[in-house]
Amino acid sequence: MKNRAFWFLLLVSGVIISLAMGMRQSMGLFLGPVTAGLGLSAATFSFSLALQNIVWGAAQPVVGALGDRYGARPVVFVTALVYAAGLLLMMAAGGPLALHASGFLIGIGIAGTGFGVLIGVVARASPPEKRSERVGIVAAAGSLGTAFIAPLGQWLTIDFGWKAALAGFAVIAGVAAVLSLLIREEVAPDAKPAGKPQRLGEALHEAWRHRGFMQMTTAYFACGFQLIFITTHLPKYLELCGVSPGVGATALGLIGFCNTIGTYIFGLLGSRYSQKRLLAAIYGLRTVFICLFLAVPVSTTTTLVFAAAMGFLWLGVAPLISGLIGRIFGLAHFNALYGVTFFSHQVGSFAGAWMGGVVYTLTGNYAVAWSALIAIGVIAFTLQWRADDRPVEMMLRPAAA
Repeated sequence: MKNRAFWFLLLVSGVIISLAMGMRQSMGLFLGPVTAGLGLSAATFSFSLALQNIVWGAAQPVVGALGDRYGARPVVFVTALVYAAGLLLMMAAGGPLALHASGFLIGIGIAGTGFGVLIGVVARASPPEKRSERVGIVAAAGSLGTAFIAPLGQWLTIDFGWKAALAGFAVIAGVAAVLSLLIREEVAPDAKPAGKPQRLGEALHEAWRHRGFMQMTTAYFACGFQLIFITTHLPKYLELCGVSPGVGATALGLIGFCNTIGTYIFGLLGSRYSQKRLLAAIYGLRTVFICLFLAVPVSTTTTLVFAAAMGFLWLGVAPLISGLIGRIFGLAHFNALYGVTFFSHQVGSFAGAWMGGVVYTLTGNYAVAWSALIAIGVIAFTLQWRADDRPVEMMLRPAAA
């Protein structure tokens, strides 16, 4: 692929991801205004957000498979419109049913406009030696949207009301749909199938039998479990520790900023060193920083240091997992296989957010929850460090080697 055309593709993909993820990560802004405006409980709105996550995860393999078969452009275009429809439905909602239906639609929209499909586009267009680095660039872009979309949503809500803010978000989703028409997919020589195309069912069966893929998918559960617990419950934990509520908001912003840097760096490292070892290192280092955070007195300084460290380790998993999938299985069914692993991540996200709420309700503190994060982090590190990352031909198709 010509260099100029590739960088244009990378730019378009990065902007779409940034818009989609920026809106998704700003949905918490509407908890207060929507619940007050509709007379609903915070639990009802929170369930709608949880539904977004689980639908996103469940839809990702299906949407990914459609992208593999029909190309990214129509899939991103349609799901961006579904995203906009979900936002408009939330704006028009009069009760819980419509609110949850909007969460369902938004989940499908994020599955098509977020990382899964567009990471596959960039991976296919990149030579193997540059694949991890370039996926790292486009994944890092996913953190940039929050920097301007969250303040935009806050301004619209304060000055014009939450319905106007949701309408503005729907317009942004429409912009993503228009941008998707600019996608021009190219395939690097090594990404083209050498023989008869493999059926999706055969690819999924091989993935199920590949021990390393299953270890990686299981470890990815821990990633979602740890991270969503932190974004959901860290502000409340800091409040219990007597830290100013503003520190929690600053910490979440710092996580997003450091995430952009860390994701790019891990993408760069993944093109030079063992991707499975780097992935294990991320899980291990996250767990170490959680232990250190709990071992020292909680203060503004320790919280911000913890946030910076966790942010640096936040989405660095994306280029590494995509690199491993491409190297083990090739790129013919990349989006579908990435979707399978990502579903595990989203189940972990749902469990982490829910577990934290249950533990706090039952005990009045988060001690057991933090212990669970540490235990699951150790398991994820061990699984990923020992994972078999040999290509599928060497493990399951010896005759083809």
